[in-house]
Amino acid sequence: MKVTRRAILGAAPGLLAGCGAKRIATAPPQAPLLARVIVAKDRVIRTIVGLRPFRPSGFVVRAEKIDAKTVVHNYGHGGSGITLSWGTAQLAVEEGMRVPARECAVIGCGVIGLSTARLLQMRGRSVTIYAKTMPPDTTSNVAGGLWEPASLFDHPRVTPEFSRQFAEASRFAFRRSQSLTGDEYGVRWVPLYSLTTDHEYAAPPETSPNSEIEALYPESRILSRGQHPFDMPYAHRRWTMLIEPATYLNALVRDFHLAGGRIVIREFTSAQDVAALSEDLIFNCTGLGARALFNDEELIPIRGQLVFLIPQPEINYCTIAPGIYMFPRRDGILLGGTFERGQSNLEPDPAISERILTENARLFGSMRTGGI
Repeated sequence: MKVTRRAILGAAPGLLAGCGAKRIATAPPQAPLLARVIVAKDRVIRTIVGLRPFRPSGFVVRAEKIDAKTVVHNYGHGGSGITLSWGTAQLAVEEGMRVPARECAVIGCGVIGLSTARLLQMRGRSVTIYAKTMPPDTTSNVAGGLWEPASLFDHPRVTPEFSRQFAEASRFAFRRSQSLTGDEYGVRWVPLYSLTTDHEYAAPPETSPNSEIEALYPESRILSRGQHPFDMPYAHRRWTMLIEPATYLNALVRDFHLAGGRIVIREFTSAQDVAALSEDLIFNCTGLGARALFNDEELIPIRGQLVFLIPQPEINYCTIAPGIYMFPRRDGILLGGTFERGQSNLEPDPAISERILTENARLFGSMRTGGI
């Protein structure tokens, strides 16, 4: 049975198994040897569950009037919050600049709210963030952190307008993220191996919005068995960025404060609560909270469970395989592989952890030492 692209993507909270060139490489350049991830139960240091704000038709960036106030919505990023944060923030800020307001409010202090607030400050606006929680207690802190748009939409539901916004946001976000590489923000370049049984499934169809961003990835090529060290017929290798959420979010909060911003801890229960703010221009970056605040019935949670192993500094690559993935973060080797629609239980499931560990152990246990 073929493993479809949907099967690979569906299990990926905070990443995308997006791929590029359809040709098979015949003579790939040599690269450093790949170390093997050591997967064992006694190496587990923590297990966490996160909820992604998913909309089948994709994220929302648009403005609406509520009484005398203008509210610009920027939410519904699924597993692509950290990935697309700068890009959709740019779209939202461009929309908001049509309103001649110096004082702005941002609702939400996750990566979407912080990115939107920082771009507003760069435009000379005075910004207050209102939020129920702030880092380290936001949904963004539970993200995987790989720069890959994932679990973002259902292909049959997307519109041409969404595809245009998605491509524009991806290009801007990819460039902005590159400017933050280094220890200060916890952003670094890594090679990503997306593993599959059929090279035709390694690339998105031309009708998919994902096909618009494939040119962004450097050194993108499909490798056949023997050209990579994994026990899978094909590996699509390209370079992307891995972002450490705790380091990254703390740095954004610091930058926001240094630029004169303030954060007010406050919970909102309705759109009218939001409209009662003193600011005339308000940016709604509430993620899953937008369902209740603004009656978005399309917005649902996607549950993802992550298992962390003891860090291995020698692991300098990421993998995506059918149903599982691995990111080598500094706070631990992150293993994942769940995509549960409409589930909001935050308690880790031992059976899911067992599957994630077993399947990753099989992948890395069968890996040839060395390779490209």
